Amino acid sequence: MAHSSEPRSYANEKTPSTGSGEADIASDPASGGFFAADYKKHEDLKSMLDSNKDNLKLEAMKRIIGMVAKGKDASDLFAAVVKNVVSKNIEIKKLVYVYLVRYAEEQQDLALLSISTFQKGLKDPNQLIRASALRVLSSIRVSMIVPIMMLAIKESVNDMSPYVRKTAAHAIPKLYSLDPEQKEQLIEVIEKLLGDKTTLVAGSVVMAFEEVCPDRIDLIHKNFRKLCNLLIDVEEWGQVVIINMLTRYARTQFLDPNKADYIQEEGAKPFYEEEKSEEEEEEEENKEDEEKETRKPYVMDQDHRLLLRSVKPLLQSRNAAVIMAVAQLYHHVAPRNEVGLIAKPLVRLLRSHREIQTVVLSNVATMSAKRRGMFEPFLKSFFVRSNDATHIRILKLEILTNIASETSIATILRELQTYVTSSDKDFVAATIQAIGRCASNISEVTDTCMNGLMGLMANRDEAVVAESVVVIKKLLQMNPTEHKEIIRHMAKLADAITVPMARASILWLIGEYSDRVPKIAPDVLRKMAKEFTTEEDIVKLQILNLGAKLYLTNSKQTKLLFQYVLNLAKYDQNYDIRDRARFLRHMIFPGEKAGALSKHAKKIFLSTKPAPVLESVFKDRDQFQLGSLSHMINAKTTGYLELPDFPDEAPDSSVRMVEEIIPFTNDKDNVLGHKKHKKQKKTTSFYSSSSSEGEDGTSSGEDSSSESESESESDSSSESSSEESSSEEASDSTGAAEPKKSSNSESSSESDSSESSSESESDSSEEEIKPVKKKEKMPKKGSNKKRDEPMVQLLDFDDIGPAVNPPASIGSGQAGVLSPTLAADLEGLAINNKSSGMISGAMYTPTQKYELLNRMNSQGLGAVYRFTRTTCIYSTTMVAVEVTFTNNSGAVIQSIQVGETKLSSGMKLHEFPALTNLAVDQSTTVTMGIDFRDTTVPANFQICTESRKHNVSIKAPVGELLQPITLPEREFQTQQGKLAGMNENQDTFAIPSTNKEEKALMSRVGEAANVQIVPASDPSKLSYCFAAKTISSATLVLVQVKLTSDTDQAKLTVNCEKMVIGNMLLKEVKTALTKV
Repeated sequence: MAHSSEPRSYANEKTPSTGSGEADIASDPASGGFFAADYKKHEDLKSMLDSNKDNLKLEAMKRIIGMVAKGKDASDLFAAVVKNVVSKNIEIKKLVYVYLVRYAEEQQDLALLSISTFQKGLKDPNQLIRASALRVLSSIRVSMIVPIMMLAIKESVNDMSPYVRKTAAHAIPKLYSLDPEQKEQLIEVIEKLLGDKTTLVAGSVVMAFEEVCPDRIDLIHKNFRKLCNLLIDVEEWGQVVIINMLTRYARTQFLDPNKADYIQEEGAKPFYEEEKSEEEEEEEENKEDEEKETRKPYVMDQDHRLLLRSVKPLLQSRNAAVIMAVAQLYHHVAPRNEVGLIAKPLVRLLRSHREIQTVVLSNVATMSAKRRGMFEPFLKSFFVRSNDATHIRILKLEILTNIASETSIATILRELQTYVTSSDKDFVAATIQAIGRCASNISEVTDTCMNGLMGLMANRDEAVVAESVVVIKKLLQMNPTEHKEIIRHMAKLADAITVPMARASILWLIGEYSDRVPKIAPDVLRKMAKEFTTEEDIVKLQILNLGAKLYLTNSKQTKLLFQYVLNLAKYDQNYDIRDRARFLRHMIFPGEKAGALSKHAKKIFLSTKPAPVLESVFKDRDQFQLGSLSHMINAKTTGYLELPDFPDEAPDSSVRMVEEIIPFTNDKDNVLGHKKHKKQKKTTSFYSSSSSEGEDGTSSGEDSSSESESESESDSSSESSSEESSSEEASDSTGAAEPKKSSNSESSSESDSSESSSESESDSSEEEIKPVKKKEKMPKKGSNKKRDEPMVQLLDFDDIGPAVNPPASIGSGQAGVLSPTLAADLEGLAINNKSSGMISGAMYTPTQKYELLNRMNSQGLGAVYRFTRTTCIYSTTMVAVEVTFTNNSGAVIQSIQVGETKLSSGMKLHEFPALTNLAVDQSTTVTMGIDFRDTTVPANFQICTESRKHNVSIKAPVGELLQPITLPEREFQTQQGKLAGMNENQDTFAIPSTNKEEKALMSRVGEAANVQIVPASDPSKLSYCFAAKTISSATLVLVQVKLTSDTDQAKLTVNCEKMVIGNMLLKEVKTALTKV
């Protein structure tokens, strides 16, 4: 009693004669009794709730809800609040229900007293009151009211308001957790709600389905197409739930879209074995049906395609969870050639908050372990920022090492080199491990990484040195024969390094490869024996191993040392060390009763150990569904639903057909009067192609561009031919299109437009192919009408393909994107004319040579290259490159040729003729052609000899991508006027006096770029003009240098339609002109 009287006296000092209840209020810290000035706060609220005035009650409820929102405890007001549930004021009643939802579970006894009022609230005219009453009723966690809750849910399912039906869906998991025996009745309710066509209900009912009966896939069949079509309009968190559910559904109902590739690979093997293939053909003659199934090319199910097409627009969502859900669906369900489109949205999420970055990077790390090329274009997005947390930095390192390839490894290693200097020790250790993984995965950079790690061993930071030693040890196991010097160097570091793991790694290396350092190894054992008692346990174990291995290879020098170490270990405090010493003593120094193992001690201790495999820690996380908590923590959590495997045989797709939707689509009108209706549409519609596509479609949130991207080429060609024929001869083509429209409408579920687009993707039915054949023949009768088609082509961009024989291309060489007719019509609108100006010889022939192969790294074969600035003999779009090979070795080098090429998209390389042999101290010159596509991206390829392959790259300066042309001054000025604005780059700078002379200036400009001088009509103007065009696309390039007679200032202007080339050329010419 003494403890309870203290707060009472404290409360009475501040609030005299307020009764026994006042003490409880004052003793509650959350109520503000200790800190607020008004100690009668709750008492005032109670009196306001008991008053007869609605405005006081409303004010009291607003203050109470404000307290709840701030996290303060208002549970002691439950009795006063619950009395107002019968208030006739809608605003008061809504706030009362908000309060009751929060505290009904805590104050169950008081809530039960008002249960009849909640039941009356279910009949209220206001939908918000009905929903709130159901929400409060489901929040009372008492098993005796389960029948009342079930009855309320069943009534609310039939409510006219979608908001009430949504609340009923939310109440289902609550009732299921309270009484799991109600599962069968709840499944019936869920089945009814799944048929709801309202977007407000869809997400909530799928959530209830996932909680109560996630294995009842049969409930989803008839609602699958509806959910796909409604998905884009569902609220964001509902979209996440639906997408995750549809991912599991797709894994059980559709075939693996990537399995067809394996079938083709398996079928390709017998091609080289004629006897086996003949036997298989004889056996397969008896099983024609099975043979057709295995040989038939994979055709994606139309509902599978509908699912992928429905979720694709959600990649533009503002909600990170929605984008992540779509990404995991594509990863688990989509064909591998379509998964790449999720990379860019995921990279965009890296600009979000730190928590979102962590989740996204974890999932990207898993995806990049199996899909390296998908994220390689976004390499720089995974570079570490200075404000990144340590765990985010380590995740980015994981991704960088996953996506590292031969082309990007140089960039990644330069980036990793800067990370080593960080002050974050954990990050530095992870960086060194990443370098080791790069070295093990990409053999071309193993030596480079090894040299870099050896350089880190001279670092002042002991943690960096220790981690480097551990990584070098793993790399040395892969190829120890070539790294004798490294082992010797690490043996010398054994005294300086104090980190136990690093010391243990060094001792293991010396013991494992003691035959390569026979003089150093015994001395290391001598030093370690002196300090044995002070070493860590992990180091003591390696000292014992070192002694055993040295005794087996050099017993004369190390026998006494090893026995001394065994005697020290015999009395060590750690029982592992004592056991190891006892084991080694009896194994290596057998007594009279020698065991069978003692004879094979050398084979046991000095056997070849397998090299460690440096793999990503995210490699096996793919077993969990991406985006799930189980994937994040790499362990199965409670409630996690495993992702099922794809079926071997396709389940029946007819289960997703819904016949009851037919009356809604007015199928009778479509079948009987479709031709007449279509003719009326033709007269009112301006675009024939768009009207024929959108006639019988309901709003499904999909556009034609997304359909055309996902469909195959054969389907798009058949659709375009049908659209063209319908625009030319409407009366005949509509009749031919009737069978296709009617067949589509019979199998439609929610909207005919989405269904017809899905139907067009399957090529298996003959009924759909026949009308297309009729339409393809019809344009031949009236071929003269094709001149009217460019208007349609301008609008229907999906039907425009690259021209087979394009005319003279326009502007920057992009006419191949347009149709031939359209390109011809727009040719006159070009900014520059490629035919203007004749190709001339080079104004300046460069002598600068670039190193291609270093003789130190290529066994004596050296190679340099230079740009000749002559027309390439292989192609007019290629840059001529002269390569000179020199044999600096002591033997003849044979079979020098170009090996594997790794070029960027669009680039081409013409190999030089193979050199059969190159004598000692001899040189030879060859010419090769490279189409750089007007970029400075290096051309990566291999130079192969008879014994080795060397990775090399040739990078062209921007000035070597040009071809000089002769141009009159008037034409130069005309073209310069056309290339103004964004196509013009200018800069003013000081030019040395030596470069202001005409010959010197022409020499400097010619040195920087392969251009030709434009003859000037008035030399006194001090304006020098140069002209050229790009070699690949023949885009005009104009350079003008204006000097002033009284100052040393020069104005440089570069005009080019390719802005990147213009900007880079400006910098190159400026550098040449300012050079003294």
